[in-house]
Amino acid sequence: MKVVAIVGMTGAGKSEVARVFEEHGFKRVRFGDITDEELNNRGLEPNEQNERRIREELRSKYGMAAYAKLSLPRIDTSLKSSNVVVDGLYSWEEYTLLKKRYGKDLKLLAVWSSPATRHARLGRRVKRPLTLEEAASRDKSEIENINKGGPIAMADFAIVNENSLEKLRRETKRVLAALT
Repeated sequence: MKVVAIVGMTGAGKSEVARVFEEHGFKRVRFGDITDEELNNRGLEPNEQNERRIREELRSKYGMAAYAKLSLPRIDTSLKSSNVVVDGLYSWEEYTLLKKRYGKDLKLLAVWSSPATRHARLGRRVKRPLTLEEAASRDKSEIENINKGGPIAMADFAIVNENSLEKLRRETKRVLAALT
């Protein structure tokens, strides 16, 4: 069984890519679900400020590989019956933890879009939209504080997502074909 971890900046299209993997039999483990569950448990509104606070608290408590550590049971359970797609790998530390655990069965897929494209998408998002300022602040945080650049640089596959959803789906299927 394989684990495909998707990495990219916020708004690049990671969740859309994960949906295509799901359509092809992969079970999806979304790291962001941990933040959502914690917000729900605390009765906090899902917004950039609360989400960032939760992410920082979890990383302070569990280290920079927090989301991978907390998701290992979900990944391992899913691997018993299917391949797994990880939606939203964040940090270098998460990548190295997953690489150590799954070795050659881990593949990393980077989804890239320009800041202008991503920020426009984030502003139009129905769930958790971000202002231009919030999007730029999140970019800075992901690069400077979360070590997201390393996994993007080390990706086994890359998709440039500057065009249509149709083209993104085609490119994702190209990656799926290369994996099988």
